[in-house]
Amino acid sequence: MNPLKVLIADAISQSGIDELSRDGALEVSKQVKLPPDKLIEIIPQFSALIVRSETKVTSAVLNAGTRLRVVGRAGVGVDNVDVETATRRGVLVLNAPGGNTVSTAEHAFSLLLNVARKIPQADASLRNKQWSRKNFEGVELYNKTLGIIGMGRIGSELSRRAIAFGMRVVAYDPYLSASRARSLQVELVEELGDLLEGADFISLHTPLTEETRNVLDAARIAKTKRGVRIINCARGGLIEENALAAALQDRHVAAAALDVFEVEPLPEDSVLRSAPNLILTPHLGASTAEAQESVGFEIAQSIRAALLEGTIRNAVNMPSLDAKTLSVIGPHLRFGEKLGRFLSQVAPRRVDELKVNYSGKVNELDTGPITRAVLKGFLQNAGGADVNEVNAPAFAESLGLKITETRISALGDYTDLLELSAEAERKTVSVGGAFFGATPRIVSVNSRPVEARPNGVILVLENTDRPGIVGRIGTLLGKHDVNIATMSLSRNQAGGTALTVLNLDNVPSADLLKEIRASEDIQSAQVVQL
Repeated sequence: MNPLKVLIADAISQSGIDELSRDGALEVSKQVKLPPDKLIEIIPQFSALIVRSETKVTSAVLNAGTRLRVVGRAGVGVDNVDVETATRRGVLVLNAPGGNTVSTAEHAFSLLLNVARKIPQADASLRNKQWSRKNFEGVELYNKTLGIIGMGRIGSELSRRAIAFGMRVVAYDPYLSASRARSLQVELVEELGDLLEGADFISLHTPLTEETRNVLDAARIAKTKRGVRIINCARGGLIEENALAAALQDRHVAAAALDVFEVEPLPEDSVLRSAPNLILTPHLGASTAEAQESVGFEIAQSIRAALLEGTIRNAVNMPSLDAKTLSVIGPHLRFGEKLGRFLSQVAPRRVDELKVNYSGKVNELDTGPITRAVLKGFLQNAGGADVNEVNAPAFAESLGLKITETRISALGDYTDLLELSAEAERKTVSVGGAFFGATPRIVSVNSRPVEARPNGVILVLENTDRPGIVGRIGTLLGKHDVNIATMSLSRNQAGGTALTVLNLDNVPSADLLKEIRASEDIQSAQVVQL
C-alpha cells in the first residue's frame, strides 16, 4: 500500500518535516514558492497540504485536489485558505494556534523602539559615510502613552513590555472586560477617538474583519495627535495605506512601521516605498526560530494524527471529534453556533459573562464541543476568521469573558433546550433554542416565548404594546420592498412592552431602520444575520 503524500508548499521547521517523515508512513514532498498554476497542476497527487502565509489555498486549488483531505496552516490565521470551499469539499482545515504570540509581540515592540529612535535611518546614513547626529534625534518611550487597538494575546503581551519601559498604556477593544483591563494594568477607553487623540504611539493588534478594515483611515488618522508614531504587525488592511503615506509626507504622523500590507509581497510601485520616516519589514512577526519550531512541529503532529489515526486536533472548520460522535451532536453544534451569533448581535459588545444552559436530553451528550461552537459564533465579530472551536476559549479568556455552563436534567416544555445569556453592565440579554423533531427553532428572546427560524435575516423589535404598531411596521417594510417571511409576537403584559421577531427575505436598509427607530413606540430595532 502506497503511503499518503504530503506537500509542504511553504517553509516550515526541520523538526516539523522530520515529524511528518518519521516511520515512512507519509511521503513528504517539499516544494516551496510554487506558482498558482503549478500548485493546481500537482495538487491532485496529495492527501495533505501544508502552508504558511505565502501560498494561497484558493477554491481552484481545493477543487483540483481530488485526493486532498487536510490543509494545515503553520500559524494562527487562515486568511489565505478558502475555508468555505474546503468545508464544502470535505477537506479538513487545521492551524497551529498560539505558537507565534511572543515573537509577534516582540517584533511589534522592536518596531516601537525603532520608530522612537530612528535606528534604521541612522544605520543607513552611517553606512553611506555620513555622520549626521542632529538628524536622528529621537524620543523616549518613558512617560509616553501607547494606544493599543485590540487586546488579544499579542496586544496583551505588548502591553506588558511597554509598561516595563514606563509607558502608560491605553487600550481600545470593544470586547475586553473592565476586570481583564485592570488585571493587565491598562486604561480601557470606550471610544476609539479617545485613544487616537491622546496616544503618542499607536499599535494595532486586531483581526481583519468588516468592522476593522481601514480602522485607521484618513479621517481617523487626522484625529490623532500631531507627531504620533504608528505600528502595525497584525493584518494588512487595518490601515489605509495611501492615507498613512500622505500623513507621513506632511509630518502629521512623525514615523510608522509596518510588517503587514494590503497586498503581499509589497508591490514595487507602492506609495509606501517612498514615504518618509517609514520602516518596512516583510511580514516577520512570526519569523523567529522558536516560533517556527513551535508552529512547524505542531502542524506536523496534527497532520499525522488526522491522516493516520483519524484524530482531529486544532480544526478550524469542524470540532475535534471522532466520526461517530460527530454524527450525533452535529446538528447541536451548528445550531449552537447560530444561537451564539444571534446573541452577539443583540447583546452589548463588551460582555462580562456568557452563560450556556442545557436542558433535557442534550445533557446525555458531551456538551463541551457544543459550548465551543456557541463561543465561536458569539466571538465571530470580535475575532473574525481567526476564531474557531479550538481557540475560542483562549480568545474569550484574553478578553476577560467568563463562560458558565449549567445543566438541568428535568424535561421542561422542550425535549432539548439550549439557552444562552450574556451579562454586561448589569443588563442580561438572552436567546433560547430547541429542536422540533429535527428542525431547530429560536423559542425565546430575553426570556419571552417566540418562534423564529434560525437563519437568514431576523428583525428583533421591542415596542409599546398598543394597537396598530405591527401594521405600521409592516407598511414601512413594504414601502422599502422588504418582505416578511414569518412573524412571532410576545409581550410581558397588556399595554406593556411587546417583542416582535420577524424573519425577512432581505436586509433592511439604513434608511428603513432609521424610519422604524424614529417612532416613539419603538424602544429598539436590531437586525440579526445568520
